Amino acid sequence: MTAINQSAAPSTEPMKTERITMVQAINRALDEEMARDPSIILLGEDIGVDGGVFRVTQGLQAKYGNDRVVDTPLTEAGIVGVGIGLAIGGMRPVCEIQFSGFMNYCFEQIQPHASRFRQRTCGSQTVPMVVRAPSGGGIRALEHHSESEEVMYVHTPGLVVLMPSGPRTAYGLLKAALRSPDPVIFFEPKSIYRAIKEDVPIGGGALPIGKAEVAQQGTDVTVVTWGAMLKRTREALADLKDVSVEIVDLLTLNPLDHDAIIASVKKTGRLVVIHEAPRTAGLAGEIYARVCEDAFYHLRAPMTRVCGWDVPFPLLAREAAYLPDKQRIAAAILKVMQD
Repeated sequence: MTAINQSAAPSTEPMKTERITMVQAINRALDEEMARDPSIILLGEDIGVDGGVFRVTQGLQAKYGNDRVVDTPLTEAGIVGVGIGLAIGGMRPVCEIQFSGFMNYCFEQIQPHASRFRQRTCGSQTVPMVVRAPSGGGIRALEHHSESEEVMYVHTPGLVVLMPSGPRTAYGLLKAALRSPDPVIFFEPKSIYRAIKEDVPIGGGALPIGKAEVAQQGTDVTVVTWGAMLKRTREALADLKDVSVEIVDLLTLNPLDHDAIIASVKKTGRLVVIHEAPRTAGLAGEIYARVCEDAFYHLRAPMTRVCGWDVPFPLLAREAAYLPDKQRIAAAILKVMQD
């Protein structure tokens, strides 16, 4: 038997990466974590043979078997309810809901039960489960298929709420979700499922939960955004040559990275918040409040926000008029620069 040198220095070779889409990155994270942790089990409608509506779980049932990648009946409440029981019993379920608009049918399981179990048991038990759902507009889908309901879950104590902005962050955040002791709502902006390719690690680690990323350094104005709106913001900045914009990509919506937001606003003195969800009671309002409490005297101009409108998400003919676009984003940035 060959002896193993326990004192050998760690490898200094760079981690291997591959340029892939967000769909592929999520699939890779699920695959690697299922290989690492046999307690992970996937539940969802058509996720096995078909690989899900967007083919995110393609190939996983063939690799891990139909007892770990389970095609369920058409019952969102049943999927999440069973997931809660499995999590309490020692498994790590990943419940896929085909579109985030259908999460309304399982909210009664998430809010009264999954989110409260740690408190209900005085911390002695947790519900380590992930609820994945494609979120947001941009693909000309049908009614109830394009909503951005993240604030409903941010407002529910006991839940971790994550939303990646591209393949790399989707990979790292999902790995973190699959290792979290708490229930995680994992929203996947479907308009960027295949719209972006990035270098994603092979066998990489998790990104930290609760930490935003400064996606771009700047000195004139802070833009706080998340999900698909990071891509829209970058498109808007391509036409703004004389403004130094700092972009804070939240990644974790609950718990919010308060310190990252405040530090950036203190640096630039201006703030624009961009999100797909409706304006009223959207997360931009909470960010405004925090800046008023902890960075008000650093502001050099009134804050502004670019959001969806306070109407039900429209059908495909009016979808483009609803979503924040690069013209609205650029106009908001120029406005705070001129105030």
